[in-house]
Amino acid sequence: MTTVLEALNQALHQAFAADERVCLLGEDVLDPYGGAFRVSRGLSAAYPDRVLTTPISEAGIVGAAAGMALRGLRPVVEIMFGDFLTLAADQIINHLSKFQWMYNDQVRLPMVIRTPMGGRRGYGPTHSQTLEKHFLGVPGLRVLAPAALGDPGGLLREAILHTDQPVLFIENKLLYLAAVQTADSLSEFDLQASPGPAYSLRLRGAPAPTLTLAAYGYMAELARQAMLRLAYEHEVFAELVVLTQLAPFDLQPVLESAGRSGRLLTLEEGGLTLGWGAEVLARLAETPRLSLRAARRLAAADLPVPASGPLEEAVLPGVEQIIAAARQLTGAE
Repeated sequence: MTTVLEALNQALHQAFAADERVCLLGEDVLDPYGGAFRVSRGLSAAYPDRVLTTPISEAGIVGAAAGMALRGLRPVVEIMFGDFLTLAADQIINHLSKFQWMYNDQVRLPMVIRTPMGGRRGYGPTHSQTLEKHFLGVPGLRVLAPAALGDPGGLLREAILHTDQPVLFIENKLLYLAAVQTADSLSEFDLQASPGPAYSLRLRGAPAPTLTLAAYGYMAELARQAMLRLAYEHEVFAELVVLTQLAPFDLQPVLESAGRSGRLLTLEEGGLTLGWGAEVLARLAETPRLSLRAARRLAAADLPVPASGPLEEAVLPGVEQIIAAARQLTGAE
């Protein structure tokens, strides 16, 4: 079975083969290393003139890639850890996301910035963060987050080859070794895809759900585990909506599911305050004729992510917290 890491690596190779304008920039991306998590392995051997190893300067890497995109190339940037996006924030927020407007719609920047995010590996406060919420409100920037459902490789390949705007592509570290799940491999769930792209999961043969879970990235995997336990241990039946496009916001799948179930629980690994879930709930509150009986956010505590395993587990939301929040929302405590 293909892992998410393998699917992303295959997508990169396919994009390189499909378009000679595709190139890669990043730290330690040359073989045999192939990047910190080996997502880029094999590319420099196959395309030595199109894979550029760079100095340790995230602002410089992204700025150089923006210039290459302006000149007609389709660069892919690999940022070793998502925590280091802060060093490229000026380029992302004040430059590449604005050039289309600043230059009267005469330019396009077809570039993808890939980066791993998330904790649960004991890497400590500066290598375990989930920071994409800081980029979700940037006009002109598309933010994608693959899940272990459907076609994560296709999401990356489409972004590289067919998107003519800057894309921030968030890859949760724990997803890399997760197996890609399709409708055929999910024996206990019914999987449906919808535009966005988004996916919805329901336990096969279960009663109508009384709760909607909305998640992305690795939190969708934890939600799937929680769904099984909620059903078998507490007779709480949920529908899980997994979004892979975080910005611009397209919440129609969440709206439709929450409208049916009447309850919504958003799940994210980033900090609770002013996060993705807060925006989801705010938009649902502004939706006419949508009446929810209950809604809640579940996210990380507003603290640095510790290096200690037990402390990291206490800061980041897990399966037990999802179950507890779901039972509280549905009155099944």
